[in-house]
Amino acid sequence: MTDYNADQVLDCKGLNCPLPVIKTKKAIDAMDSGQILKMVATDPGSTNDISAWASRTGHELLSGEKTDEGFVYFIKKK
Repeated sequence: MTDYNADQVLDCKGLNCPLPVIKTKKAIDAMDSGQILKMVATDPGSTNDISAWASRTGHELLSGEKTDEGFVYFIKKK
């Protein structure tokens, strides 16, 4: 697993679409440019949702993978 130095961790386990994206957006909005958010979800649909959201908003999806913890994403704020 790729592990980045996250400035903030967001637990979205147990939440279904669209809540992981909504909570990710709120967390990213409160962060400074260049900071990294680690988001963990259990919803398999979050893979497509987070990728599309990051692409649409210009934030950089550094990694997204399934682990024992769930689906783990590292997102760098633009």
